[in-house]
Amino acid sequence: MMFAALPTVYDESKNWDWVEIEPFYQDLQSRHLSERSVHQWLGDWKHLRFLLDETYWRKYVATTVDTSDRIARQEYTEFLDKMRPQVQAADYKLKLKLLRSGLTPKGLEIPLRNIRGEVELFHEENLPLLSKEMKLSTQYHQIVGAQSVTWEREETTLAQLRPIYQRENRKAREDAWRLAAQRQLGDREAINTLWNKLMKLRKRIAQNAGQNGFRSYMWKKRLRFDYSPKDCYRFHRAIEEVVVPAAARIYERRRKRLGIKSIRPWDLEVDPLGRQPLQPFTSLEELEHKSTNIFKRVDPQLGKYFEILRREGLLDLENRKDKAPGGYCTEFRLSQRPFIFVNAVGVHDDVQTMLHEGGHAFHVFETNHHPSHLQVQIPLEFMEVASTAMELLGGPYLPADEGGFYNRAEANRARADYFERMILFWPYMAVVDAFQHWVYENHDQASDPANCDSQWAKLWQRFIPAEDWSGLEDEMVTGWQRKVHIYEDPFYYIEYGLSQVAAVQIWQKAIANQVKAVADYRKALALGGTARLPQLYATAGAKLAFDSHTLRQAVTLMESFIQQAENT
Repeated sequence: MMFAALPTVYDESKNWDWVEIEPFYQDLQSRHLSERSVHQWLGDWKHLRFLLDETYWRKYVATTVDTSDRIARQEYTEFLDKMRPQVQAADYKLKLKLLRSGLTPKGLEIPLRNIRGEVELFHEENLPLLSKEMKLSTQYHQIVGAQSVTWEREETTLAQLRPIYQRENRKAREDAWRLAAQRQLGDREAINTLWNKLMKLRKRIAQNAGQNGFRSYMWKKRLRFDYSPKDCYRFHRAIEEVVVPAAARIYERRRKRLGIKSIRPWDLEVDPLGRQPLQPFTSLEELEHKSTNIFKRVDPQLGKYFEILRREGLLDLENRKDKAPGGYCTEFRLSQRPFIFVNAVGVHDDVQTMLHEGGHAFHVFETNHHPSHLQVQIPLEFMEVASTAMELLGGPYLPADEGGFYNRAEANRARADYFERMILFWPYMAVVDAFQHWVYENHDQASDPANCDSQWAKLWQRFIPAEDWSGLEDEMVTGWQRKVHIYEDPFYYIEYGLSQVAAVQIWQKAIANQVKAVADYRKALALGGTARLPQLYATAGAKLAFDSHTLRQAVTLMESFIQQAENT
């Protein structure tokens, strides 16, 4: 069979063109499907797709580890222009072939449901437009990745200013914050121009697909069969009812402890009791080693997974100039390996980010057994449960005597701070998600960045009223320019809020029985994309919830832990 000639490692085909890939698609298209032949056909399709997916992701990673690398950017762009549209069109034909066969192989019930939705959305004229959209997202990374300032006579990335925000000296915090904000505002017009291009492009994509607006298009593209925009609005209202008051209590407690009139943006990172900033590690090797210890304590197999990443060089943790912002975990499926990207600068957030991205990595390992690539198309709403739950499951092992980073008092402080940040995150998540709903309900109006500024300000005042941004109006209203998801992954944000609700439920079960909770968590991860979203949540020991009651239970448990930690 010709598939015996298909490379089993990425390096052997990384420079292939469509002419070398097309025969494999033609072979799959020409075969007759039956109960006997479909499994081999699915296996060969999986091999081909995993090879192409890994090629794409390795080229994407190269553009993020060094945003100034012109060769990497050119290779990524060429893949988007010359290969990706051809692959998407060929995959569409194979999906149609599978649907028309009438076959339902075991374990493909949910993937077949997904395929029906994807086939309905597919329009060939959108293929070059989708590639263009991804290239515009890369431009956003270039703009933001190049942002740096001079601090204490040294060129510094904006991420490297984060430790300054933890200093007790309020003037130093304010100076650093304003310096970063001014640098970001310097790119305001460039991002506005990029936004206008994105909005025009996304409108065309939705129209070509026959959808009533880009939100409708994205809802189907993200395969959101189990909840609707109305559920999102319900979640926003629940956050406003339950979490905004809890956040106000946190802000007021911080204000009193700092002895200030109001909470300004540079007052959010400093310890309100005047304690020195937590310094969890002094080297990346220490971050890796102690993260490994924590994962082993959560579950020995998870620790072994993380050791593979360390041993095989699948971690990029250093913050540096021209590195894309943020953190992510992606998958090299042909190699059966994840890759973790972080911008570590020596603060506790780096520890939480490692736990978070570690959860994503474990999801990749736990789903490598599936015989079809269609079965590892995992709902984003559950992918974020894998990562967020790991942040909480790893929390008890932050103390050094458990293999972690801190003494007991520091570990309690870190966990209390973490739960406070979780509570404060829900309102911010609501701002980002509600903003995107408004944008694509009012596409023409939102194509004007000035209107986006105004709407962001309204939502900020609704969900985060306790922060004082007086005199910083330009900095506040342009907050939407600093949220990468809005540019790169539209409508990818409510997943974080939903996953926090689920993660607290999983953590609550772990308090009672850690071994069973982790076993249930891993069982759910192993399902991949073979179950509906509510079932994935239920298998992990949680409920997919948008209501005030469930959210209130989570917040009450978190506030109880915060109070307990502060009393010890």
